[in-house]
Amino acid sequence: MNTLSIASTIFVFAATAALCQETPPNATANVLKGRPYSPYADRAYPERVYFGDTHVHTSLSADAGGGGTRLMPRDAYRFARGEQVISNTGQPVKLERPFDFYMITDHSDGMGAITDIISGAPNIMADEQGRSFHEAFNQGGEAALRAAQEMTASFAQGTLSPALNYQPGNEAYERVWDNLVTIAEEYYRPGVFTTFAAYEWTSLVSGNNLHRNVILRDGPDKTRQLVPYTTTPPMGSPNPRDLYTWLQTYEDTTGGDALAIAHNGNLSNGWMFSLVDDFAEGTPPLDREYAELRQKWEPLYEWTQYKGDGEAHPFLSPDDTFADFETWDYGNLDSSERKTKEMLPGDYARSGLLRGLALEAELGVNPYKFGASAATDTHTGLTTVAEDNFFGKFTAYEPNPERAVHVGRRFPDGEAAYYSSQYNAAGLTAVWARENTRESIFDAMERREAYGTTGPRMTVRFFGGDYDRDALARRDLARIGYSGGVPMGGDLAAPPDGDAPDFLVYSLRDPNGANLDRIQIIKGWIDGESGEAMEMVYDVAWGGDRSPDAAGKLPPVGSTVDLSIPSWTNSIGAPELGTVWTDPDFDPSELAFYYARVIEIPTPRWTAYDAVKFGTEMPEGTLMTTQERAYTSPIWYTP
Repeated sequence: MNTLSIASTIFVFAATAALCQETPPNATANVLKGRPYSPYADRAYPERVYFGDTHVHTSLSADAGGGGTRLMPRDAYRFARGEQVISNTGQPVKLERPFDFYMITDHSDGMGAITDIISGAPNIMADEQGRSFHEAFNQGGEAALRAAQEMTASFAQGTLSPALNYQPGNEAYERVWDNLVTIAEEYYRPGVFTTFAAYEWTSLVSGNNLHRNVILRDGPDKTRQLVPYTTTPPMGSPNPRDLYTWLQTYEDTTGGDALAIAHNGNLSNGWMFSLVDDFAEGTPPLDREYAELRQKWEPLYEWTQYKGDGEAHPFLSPDDTFADFETWDYGNLDSSERKTKEMLPGDYARSGLLRGLALEAELGVNPYKFGASAATDTHTGLTTVAEDNFFGKFTAYEPNPERAVHVGRRFPDGEAAYYSSQYNAAGLTAVWARENTRESIFDAMERREAYGTTGPRMTVRFFGGDYDRDALARRDLARIGYSGGVPMGGDLAAPPDGDAPDFLVYSLRDPNGANLDRIQIIKGWIDGESGEAMEMVYDVAWGGDRSPDAAGKLPPVGSTVDLSIPSWTNSIGAPELGTVWTDPDFDPSELAFYYARVIEIPTPRWTAYDAVKFGTEMPEGTLMTTQERAYTSPIWYTP
């Protein structure tokens, strides 16, 4: 792949001369001492970056199949590995470049039911709600989309008929899981294309989105021993603590390995990063046991996806010029409750990281110590994150002249909650690993050596430790990074003599994409005097002949976008950026985290391509350009 071949000339070093056991990055500080002359010999750090989607739904998910999706898991895998397929609306579709890994995460609740609903199985037709959904789903179009949304709302509000909510013990439920495991194994090609047995645990309390994608590291001999956990009592539970118990049971029973990735929380209405136990009577404060469990089982969090970006919010970060990006802040998942400003800190990654520091100061453990991932949450079986190849979240939003001018959902009083033009063509997870295998990719996710992008495949390295100013004069940045500190996802030790840590950050643009505008480092910390959570955004590297103004703000990079085509030119920005940056405000007594944000120059958004391809007149206020970006996993400092 072009991304990897170009990256290899920078710091990834093409082929390995001698294989060695993979060593956790935090343990590689002495790797370079006594090294052979050849810089490629005996390497013990992750050397390649791999891109994939960790959140994909096919026709087997009720809200996908009910809405008209007919692509099945084999279709999704064929598409992801680079084959051309026919979409759910009969259109040919193909990726520009195949993905390296892929995780089909169909919903565990109701698994196997949608096929019976659409076909009109006797047990479905004997149920009033089942007959209604059967008729709407087979009608297709707008009726099917609204019925799929109604099914989601019924599930969220606890009014879905038990006849439609298949659970463990149901023959169809267990058959579908067995087939998903079989097909994942069928398409697994170690070194070329990696698949995982996975599912989405769909906790949706009164419409507040607490979904988790459960990823299993193992093959069929282990993944078939237990069926997926659900949220419906008595077989399941919507409480994350009970999911953690299932994950532990899976590992104890099979000897395997599992983790969970929380769904982008911008539709959780404050529940994703809550300060209290919303499932306990009286909602007491979170305790140390919960903090330990969540940190253990959820090493990554989904920062961005089709339903908006979840890094930051302009209300929470008013001094951050780039915080208002693809913002979804209307309410919860089923639009049953509007969003209030008080809910926002519990919805976004940066505020979640800050709350984690505050809880660590109180409990001694940080429950929100998560790295960065990104995914699509596609419900078409197609992962299409390129703006000029966007096939939408649902079948109704596959390319057509009207798809960008549709009311997505309405509040109970009939007011529009959001519009279809707000869907965001994002995102992908990138991991640093030794090889493209289940074991290596899973282990990278588990140690948080991962980052998320809104679609482009830019290469990003981020290290914290002790580095010379001239580190960027060399091209073997990975060796320098690992030998002098820790990578993204790692922990900084207390510095000698209280010296401020250095951060080595580097990014190379997607070879088929846009130049880079800037690299920023975002710091969050707990003020030692006030005890308040604080944040700061630092511009540390940028393209073009620009300088920060008197207020310290870097001017915009400009724009070369031509909406009439639409297209852009790479005559501004830079193809690669990097620097060694030292925290000028470091206090060795304060808890802190740091992560890098890489931002591209402006490019046309998918709505701009629709306007030209279909002649669609976009409503006033529709976003027509975007600045794609990447978010690295943080590096934490603990006194």
